[in-house]
Amino acid sequence: MAAKSTWIRPYGDTENDGKIQLSFSLPLPASPLGEEAAKKIALQMGVHDPSVVHAEALSDSFSFYIVYGRTEHQVDVMNLNVVEVGHQTMSKEDVESFIEKHFEEPLVFVGASTGTDAHTVGIDAIMNMKGYNGNYGLERYKGIKAYNLGGQVDNETLLEKAIELKADVILISQTVTQKDVHIENLTRFIELLEAENKRDDFIVIIGGPRIHHGLAKELGYDAGFGPKKYAFDVASFAVQYLFEKGIKVKR
Repeated sequence: MAAKSTWIRPYGDTENDGKIQLSFSLPLPASPLGEEAAKKIALQMGVHDPSVVHAEALSDSFSFYIVYGRTEHQVDVMNLNVVEVGHQTMSKEDVESFIEKHFEEPLVFVGASTGTDAHTVGIDAIMNMKGYNGNYGLERYKGIKAYNLGGQVDNETLLEKAIELKADVILISQTVTQKDVHIENLTRFIELLEAENKRDDFIVIIGGPRIHHGLAKELGYDAGFGPKKYAFDVASFAVQYLFEKGIKVKR
C-alpha cells in the first residue's frame, strides 16, 4: 500500500479540493460594486472561481462579505514547525496535589489586563473563584494565592505589585489586538523586567484571543495560552515549570 502523502490542501466537498471561505469588510456600501470588489480582492489573493455567498451592510459606507472559492496552495505537514507548551495538563485536583507534594509554601499568582486594555473577561476566567464554563479559577485552588488586579493596569504598576506580593507567577491578559497594540505592550513589559533585572524572578505567562505559545516565546515570555484555555491549563504549566526551576520546592 502506498504511503499517504504528507502534502495537504484545504478541504470543502471532497478531500484536497482546495475549497476555502474568506470573510472581510470593505469601505463600500453593500451593492453590486462592493460584491465585485470582494471577488476581485479574492482573485488577487490567488482564489480561483470566487463567488460572494453573503453580503451585508454594516453601515451606509461599510459592508461585509463572505467569499467562497478554490485555492491551489498546499503544505507539507512534515515541514511545519509547531511550538507547543510541552508540559502535561493536569486537573485542578492534580495541580493541588502537585503543589502539596512539591512546594513548601503557597504559590503566588498576580494577574492583570495591562496597558489600555479594559477587558477583564479573560483574566477573570483564569483567576476568579467562579472561573468559566465549569472550570474554577485560581482563587479556588489550594496552595495558590491569586491576586487579580483587573483591567488597564500599566506595566510598572503590575511589576511593583508582583514585587510587593512576592509573586512567583505573573499572568497578563491581552484582548485588544487592533494594529498589534498587544505586541507593543507585551514587548514593553519584558523590556521593563530586563531593565529592572527582574526577568528571572518570575514565571511570566500571557493569554488572549490572538496569543499562542510560539508568539509568547518569541516575545520573551515563558508560555502563552490562546482561546479555550482554562485555569487548569495555566496552573499545570506554571507549577511544573516552577518545580523544574527549583522555586519554593521542598528540600
